[in-house]
Amino acid sequence: MEALPSPQQLRYLIALSELHHFGRAANACSVTQSTLSAGILSLERQLNVSILDRTAGKRVVFTPLGQEIAEQARIALQGLETVREMVSFAHEPLSSSLRLGIIPTIAPYILSFLVREIRKTYPKLTLTIQEDITENLMEKLFIGYLDLLIIAMPCSCGGADTYALYKDKFYLITPKDHVLAFLDRVSLHQIDPKEIIMLQDGHCLRDQTIDMCRQSQTMKAVNDFSNNFVASSLDTVISMVEVGLGIAFIPEMVIRSGVIVNKDVAVCSLEGNPAWRTIGLAWRRNSLRSAEFKQFEKVFQKLKL
Repeated sequence: MEALPSPQQLRYLIALSELHHFGRAANACSVTQSTLSAGILSLERQLNVSILDRTAGKRVVFTPLGQEIAEQARIALQGLETVREMVSFAHEPLSSSLRLGIIPTIAPYILSFLVREIRKTYPKLTLTIQEDITENLMEKLFIGYLDLLIIAMPCSCGGADTYALYKDKFYLITPKDHVLAFLDRVSLHQIDPKEIIMLQDGHCLRDQTIDMCRQSQTMKAVNDFSNNFVASSLDTVISMVEVGLGIAFIPEMVIRSGVIVNKDVAVCSLEGNPAWRTIGLAWRRNSLRSAEFKQFEKVFQKLKL
C-alpha cells in the first residue's frame, strides 16, 4: 500500500497555494523556508507528479494538476480537522487541546492573567500559544495551525467567524510637560498628527490610530505619516513618549495593566470617548468548536478588564 501524504505535507501545500510565496508560507507553517521547500519536493516525489512549474523562475506557479491536488488537499485537511473537532466536541468543553494565537498589542497586558484563569476554569485543557500580528495569525488559522485567535477589531478577518468580547477605549498619553497634559479632556481637533508616535506596518493598532486621526477636520488632509516616529511595540511607544519624542494613543488595557506606573507620562481622556477597539475572538468558519470558543467570554469576565 502506497504511503499517503501526511497532514504536515498537506499544510505546506495549502499554505503555498494560498500565499504564493515560499517565505510567507513557511512563516505560516512555523518552519524555515528550506523545510517547506523540501516538504513540497518530497510530496512531488511521493506522488510522482509536478505540483509546481519549475520553469517560472522565482514565481510560485502551480501546474494544472498541482492546483487540483492543492484543492483536494484543502478538502482532506478540513476533514481531518473536523474529526479532531468532533472528538473535542464529544468531551466536556475545553477539555482537550487548544492552539491559541494572540496579537502583540494584547498579549503582554493580559496573558499572565488569562493563562492563570484558563488553567483555573478549564484544568483539563492543554494550551499552546503563539504571538504574532493579525495577518500572520489569520494565515496560520486558515491552514489549521491555530484553533482560536484573540484579536482587536475592526480587522481584516475575511473567512473567519468572529465574536466580540468587550470594548477597549483609547486614551492619549503625552510627556508630563506637554501642553495637552494640563487639560481634563482632549479633543481630537487639538491633536497635531505629526506628533503621534505610530506602530510599524502590520499592527492593526496602527490602522486604528490613523483612523482616529482622520476623524478630525484638521487631520483629514494628513495621509502621509512617514515623518512620524515608528515603534515595533507599545512598550517602545510609551518609552518614546516618556523621553519627549511625541504623543500616542494607548488602549485602556495597557493602562490597566500598570505598565505606565512610574513612567514620566500623562494620561489624557479623549473628549466624548470617540474611539475604541473591540477585543474579540476569531476561529475558522463553521467550526464545530464555536460553542466551546464562545465560553472564553466567561474567562474574560473574570479578568475584570
